[in-house]
Amino acid sequence: MFVTIAVLAALGVYLSWTAGRLDRRHARLEASRAVLDAELLRRSGSVLDLATAGLLDPATSVALADAASRARTAAEGAERYQAESDLTAVLTAALDDPADLESLRSDPAAEAALEELAMACRRAAHARRFHNELVRGAVRLRRKALVRWLRLAGYAPMPETVELDDTVPRGLASE
Repeated sequence: MFVTIAVLAALGVYLSWTAGRLDRRHARLEASRAVLDAELLRRSGSVLDLATAGLLDPATSVALADAASRARTAAEGAERYQAESDLTAVLTAALDDPADLESLRSDPAAEAALEELAMACRRAAHARRFHNELVRGAVRLRRKALVRWLRLAGYAPMPETVELDDTVPRGLASE
């Protein structure tokens, strides 16, 4: 009798601990998602600042401004990720060659704008990687048999990784 009570108590403690872990993991996921959104907005804002500063040729400025505007106004989900990937493609086309950016770097305003953009690109890439790592951990925890059978996740949706191209252009990566 005592053994049965001890086993049930241990199981109850384990389930409570696991449910708490899962709840904390979901809270961290929400926070990391908010940080990722903020970093992506910061990146598109930096692109808009560079595009409207009059430092680049008009065609490049228009392409960058258009891609950044689409990334800022896209709806959540696949449309947003595609717009962010398109912004990365335009950034790469415009700023991929470090030699092309050397003439810009002589201007202090351009140097500051490029440095801010490089930092925003790196921060967005790090935020996405961190978020995706948290998602993988939460999914691993939610796939455990007891978590599924006892529905310890409640009605929380299954977290999904954020898949988009956030490669930092080579012209900015050297900073």
